[in-house]
Formats: sequence, C-alpha cells, structure tokens
Amino acid sequence: MNALRDILSQGAQMSLVLGLAPLLTGFVRKVKARLLRRRGPPLLQPYRDLIRLMRKDVVLADNASWLFRVIPYLIFAGTWVAASLVPTFGNGLLFSGTADLIAIIALLGSARFFQALAGMDVGTAFGGIGSSREVMIASLAEPAMLITVFSVAMIAGSTQLPNVAEFMGSDAVGLRVSLGMAFVALTIVALAENARIPVDNPATHLELTMVHEAMVLEYSGRHLALIDLSSQLKLLLYVSLIACVFLPWGTATADASVARLVFGALLYLGKLTVLGFLLAVFETSIAKMRVFRIPEFLGAALMLALLATLLRFVSGSL
Repeated sequence: MNALRDILSQGAQMSLVLGLAPLLTGFVRKVKARLLRRRGPPLLQPYRDLIRLMRKDVVLADNASWLFRVIPYLIFAGTWVAASLVPTFGNGLLFSGTADLIAIIALLGSARFFQALAGMDVGTAFGGIGSSREVMIASLAEPAMLITVFSVAMIAGSTQLPNVAEFMGSDAVGLRVSLGMAFVALTIVALAENARIPVDNPATHLELTMVHEAMVLEYSGRHLALIDLSSQLKLLLYVSLIACVFLPWGTATADASVARLVFGALLYLGKLTVLGFLLAVFETSIAKMRVFRIPEFLGAALMLALLATLLRFVSGSL
C-alpha cells in the first residue's frame, strides 16, 4: 500500500510540473502585458500553441542528420526528469533519493549540449551564432551555479534537495548573509539559463540579439513543440528550485496525509504565482543588455557565489 502511494505521489508531481509549466509561462506573459497596459494573450495560450504545433507536419532540412530528429526528445526527457526531481508539494517522494543538485545540473547541462549541437547540425549561420552564444553563457553560468550549490550545501550539510529543504525550513537557519548572496546568484543564473531579460528576450527574433531562438529556427511541428515545452519546464524548474531552497515552508513530509499534500500543492501554486509575478515585474522594469555585457552580468553571480562560499567557510555563523 505504501509503495502504491509513493508511486502515485511521484506520478502526481511529474504530472503537476508538466501541466503547470505552460501555465507559468502564460501567467508571466499576461502580467507583463498588463503592466504595459496591454490586454495580452490568454493564460492558456501556451497550451494552444503546443497543441497547434503538435498537429503540424515536421519540415526537415535536406542536410539534417538523424541526431537533429532525436535531440528534441532528449532535451524534453532530460528537462522533465530534472524538473520532477525538485520537491514541489512534498518531500520524501519516490525519486527523492536521486534529487541531488549536482544531478540536476548535469541533466540540464546535457540538454544544453544537445540543443547547441542541434543548432549547428544543419549548418545555418543563425544556428551557429546561437550555439556559440549559448556555450559562452553556459561557460559562465554553470560555474556560478555549482559554487552556489556548494555554498548552500555547506550550510545545509547536503546536496540532496529534500535534506536542504528540511534544513532551510527549520529554526536553525536564521538570517545569513551567505544565503542572501547565494539567492541573488541563483536568481541571476536562472535568468541567464532561461534566456530571460536582461540576458535574452524570449519574444524576439532579431538575429543580432537572439540566443535561444537562433538554435531552434530550423525546427517545426512536434519537434518545436517539445523544445518549447522543455523551455517552459526549465523555467518552472528554476522557480521551483528557488522556492524549494529559499522558501521551503509548507512542504509536506513523506508520511503526511492526503490533506497535507493537497495543502502543500496549493501553497506551491501560491509560491509560483508570487515568483512569476516578480519575474514579470523585473522584466518590464529593465532593458535587455548587449551580448558583450553578459559576461559582466554572470560574473557578478560568480563573485557573489564565491563570496557566499568564502563567508561560510571563514565564519560558520554567516
């Protein structure tokens, strides 16, 4: 009976992140439009776009290899698994033993590698530009992410997300300067990894500025739908990761009742709403920076993560 409950709980989390990913994207778009005094698209528009793309035929370039066809499925699978490992409404689920921050970074890095490889596979100029920029951003974002993970792990004593969330929700944490620095560093990395403003504009196709869109210009049909859904899952993953590490309150435990799990799910929806609203406010209040200034932006995240680690190493109370 307990095994069946664990399977159902883990399946509910996997279905939850898959179903909420397009809704979070639609919510951010809607809030941004309202802040700009526009009506904006409906909240369910991302679902309609995915269904429309699924119904369309796939158009492939003549020189596209078999890898170009397989990569969308690899990206989707890796991103979905990584998003499912992050605790949402409860800890102690079936996959909690593998919910390690290092494993999540490895899955996202693999998906990024395949996406950059797909951008170069056809041999177009836009694909090469987008892939080179993506690798440049990744070379700065991944070290900042890893050092941020190390700083959090030094405080919580583990890289397992359930253990980190349990420690962060306890009274032993308090106010720490190192945690504040790690939070800002993780936020900067999340903006860069999801191609959000000020690093990239997800709503533009201007060839001089786009990064993510340049790599997927040659995709269509169900392949493009899988890549779009993977991008939405990645945004949900980082928002969930911030909520899990820095806002872990209300997460149900492994032996919680069904009512407690439902309450945890509702509280998780509230966290997504607040963080999505803050993301929309931030993106409407700042302009996109030039590509050559991105290293400075990510360098700030790297320095904050290093300072957080050093501060924790020198003074354990901070």
